[in-house]
Amino acid sequence: MYAIIQDGGKQYKVSEGDVIEVERKDLPEDAKEVTFDNVLLASDENGDVKIGTPQVDGATVIAAVEGEIKGKKIDMIKFRRRQASMTRKGHRQRYLRVKITEIKA
Repeated sequence: MYAIIQDGGKQYKVSEGDVIEVERKDLPEDAKEVTFDNVLLASDENGDVKIGTPQVDGATVIAAVEGEIKGKKIDMIKFRRRQASMTRKGHRQRYLRVKITEIKA
């Protein structure tokens, strides 16, 4: 059983027990679960596939929150030759690590 969900402009193929990293969400401090309602495709135990137009009606994916992590650091450099000018910036994206617990199709 698997599903394809969309979150934060990205699509993820998930099945029960998978651990994925999605974009950080504004959740309460004591939030233990996240529900993904934007399910694009869902498969059940029998191998039947439901394809949404654009979403599968009534399908949800429930995930347990494991924590917040930081991604790799990205360095941005703007360099102007022969001008003695260089600008450096850095960025680290924060992600939310979740474990898929249930797929309701």
